[in-house]
Amino acid sequence: MTAQDAEELDVEEALAVANDRPVRGPAEPPSPRETPTTARADRERAGHADPHRGKDDTHHRAKDDSHHRATSWPEARAVAERAARSVGRRSPVSVTVDKALGLVLAAPLTALTDLPSFDTSAMDGWAVAGPGPWVVRENGVLAGHAEPVRLTDGEAVRIATGARIPPDTTAVLRSEHGRTDDKGRLHPTRDLAHGQDIRPRGQECRNGDQLLPLGTQITPAALGLASAAGYDTLSVLPRPRVELLVLGDELLTEGLPREGSIRDALGPMLPSWLRALGAEVTAVRRLGDDAEALYRAVKKSSAELIVTTGGTASGPVDHVHPTLRRVGAELLVDGVKVRPGHPMLLARIKPDQHLVGLPGNPLAAVSGLFTLAEPLLRTLAGRAAPEPYAMPLREGVHGHPYDTRLVPVSLRGDDALPLHYNGPAMLRGIATADALAVVPPGGARSGQELELLDLPWATGGIQVCFT
Repeated sequence: MTAQDAEELDVEEALAVANDRPVRGPAEPPSPRETPTTARADRERAGHADPHRGKDDTHHRAKDDSHHRATSWPEARAVAERAARSVGRRSPVSVTVDKALGLVLAAPLTALTDLPSFDTSAMDGWAVAGPGPWVVRENGVLAGHAEPVRLTDGEAVRIATGARIPPDTTAVLRSEHGRTDDKGRLHPTRDLAHGQDIRPRGQECRNGDQLLPLGTQITPAALGLASAAGYDTLSVLPRPRVELLVLGDELLTEGLPREGSIRDALGPMLPSWLRALGAEVTAVRRLGDDAEALYRAVKKSSAELIVTTGGTASGPVDHVHPTLRRVGAELLVDGVKVRPGHPMLLARIKPDQHLVGLPGNPLAAVSGLFTLAEPLLRTLAGRAAPEPYAMPLREGVHGHPYDTRLVPVSLRGDDALPLHYNGPAMLRGIATADALAVVPPGGARSGQELELLDLPWATGGIQVCFT
């Protein structure tokens, strides 16, 4: 294992990888000079025993039974979905069309009228009746005007795209397909078929037709369809309400890190990420390492999901577990067999309220978001699960011998390129990533296909709006 590999894993992971010799790509030969001891030394010299790891990684200092209690990564995601389903169907709300982007329809969208609701011109040109040439009327027909005067055979009238077709029109002759002679008569310059460039009433749908089914996530195109169909408001499932509690006395909100304190990365990052996952973030509270403040915040919260950062291990100022016991919460997931982010947790506080405890390290917190918060929020919001997909790796990736790893990757053509700087405390890799690769225990070789989890803004979808 190289020094770079050691930097990308925590101490326990680095030692395990060195001892277990996971699958390597052809461009990753082992280093005969490096031992677990030198890996640890390299890591410490590189500064990766940094304060951002803090109290959340005390579980890495010795093997105890916490790993045996931990839930597998796939099962943890399934538990989060089941927890959301246990809440039952949430009451729909009515919102104006302009507020509905990203929400899920709580009722089918049915046509309130025929579309189009009258025969319209598909092109700028002339509405004509019968065979040409035609005598052209003086006054044209514009969009938005009342029903125009009937045409008789041999007559034509200028017409705009979207304008109402005069009765007895046989076709629309495009502007570029007609010419007028010196007597003002209109002649076609190519054959004209009956009904050409006329959009007949009800071409797209008839009144009462189902346009979109229940459960459809509303895209910009769906907003346009709803508006065209005559809707002013839509019945939707509301966004799950989330309250974020940022823990840790060592966190600064401005300036450079100093005197053992570090800048808070999660407070600025997580609200936007949660919104991208479909949540409504109702509050962000910075509580430090105050056990009473955490207890009061949890007791008073009316959010459907409380998200905490840090404090999920068993150190002297890790107050999440004691607080959950104090409020009588049911612990559904207590640790997950995934790296980074092993000490994440999920608890049910009330039948309709849950808490996701994220580790304090930034990339470990991202892992917790994808593992526990995303499936729970998606299910509460009524969104369909994304279709799983896989891509081959451009380079091999080291794995943990027992746990799943989530590794940031960049999508390059038909390959997924693993990114460096993917240690638990690092954001440099994920900041340029398109997805997270799900690396099985033991690692993956170059060319091996792995499941990918898209970052919510990397697919060009509606979540990029962070609504």
